[in-house]
Amino acid sequence: MSGPLSGVRVVALAGMGPVPFAGMLLADMGAHVVRVARPVHRPGRELSQTDGMRPEHDLANRGVDTVAVDLKDPDGVESVLQLAEAADVFVEGYRPGVAERLGLGPDAVLERNPAVVYARLTGYGQSGPLARTAGHDINYVAQSGALHAMARQGEAPRPPVNLLGDYAGGGTMAAYGIVCAVLEARASGRGQVVDAAMIDGVALLTAKLQGLRAAGLYADEPGTNYLDSGAPFYDTYRCADGRYLAVGALEPDFYREFVSRLGVDVTGWPAQDDRGAWPKLRELIASAIATRTRAQWAEIYAGTDACVTPVLSFDEAAEDPHNRGRRMFQRVGEVLHPSPAPRFSRTPARLPAAPSPEPVDLRQLIRYWNPGRG
Repeated sequence: MSGPLSGVRVVALAGMGPVPFAGMLLADMGAHVVRVARPVHRPGRELSQTDGMRPEHDLANRGVDTVAVDLKDPDGVESVLQLAEAADVFVEGYRPGVAERLGLGPDAVLERNPAVVYARLTGYGQSGPLARTAGHDINYVAQSGALHAMARQGEAPRPPVNLLGDYAGGGTMAAYGIVCAVLEARASGRGQVVDAAMIDGVALLTAKLQGLRAAGLYADEPGTNYLDSGAPFYDTYRCADGRYLAVGALEPDFYREFVSRLGVDVTGWPAQDDRGAWPKLRELIASAIATRTRAQWAEIYAGTDACVTPVLSFDEAAEDPHNRGRRMFQRVGEVLHPSPAPRFSRTPARLPAAPSPEPVDLRQLIRYWNPGRG
């Protein structure tokens, strides 16, 4: 076992989206994560599959041991509680009240292990009018106010795939909360419940924008600000070959470097800070960039401070020299794995490995975690 969380034991009830992602983050850092999955009695399949994927494609379960448990069976619930007795963390992602009905709510788990951190990861949280309402990433991002900002002027908001709610606001914030609570529990000897809501996490991510709004430096109309495609020098542009270039030349020095390499006469162009002329400036930049291919622009701006980057596909990102130099992606079989992050000088994270297709023996795991049970 390696990583800064080596020795931390986590029981996670299988779920969708953010729960396994939080488990992956903890497992990447060395925690022993045990996923409790529903058994499926079908030839060739002993466990339920996530999103219909084969096990080796379900990267959120890399580094995670899986046990097959029927949570409708009292013996199965008792086995999970026995695991929880020796765990540092217990994670569930059901709607409020479901874990209690299964006999695996925080009261039941903390009674067996008063020092355990019990993390509840949901969309709307454990309280409030929407707590028991169904939802997905797009709903939580919309409810938080963040989705409103993700649009070009006059256009509909665009969902950020499911990266913002499920993974940034949900799984990542939950993992952060878990580590905070584990540190406190090691000092106090007492566990507690962590209420990790995706909607809370997304709202927290807007902190800087809220400050800018209060200072009168950020307009509520989307697509009119510096970072939301309003500024022509912070946007993407189509190249001659149909591929795209990302421009982030915000600072005056970077902007001058950017326009100086466009290969056109910029005399008479509107000033960078002339907001009223931004539409005209956008047209001029777009026309210039459309004259060359993405590869040509990448060569022109290589090694400069113009803050210009080709928009890469996933496969291109894996082959990019900088990304390869940092080993940002690693192939395990035919699957491209993003490498664990962040990086540690003394306790490096685990290397990515294919998720195991087979469950581990539950009774052996209980004896390993809790030798006192024989």
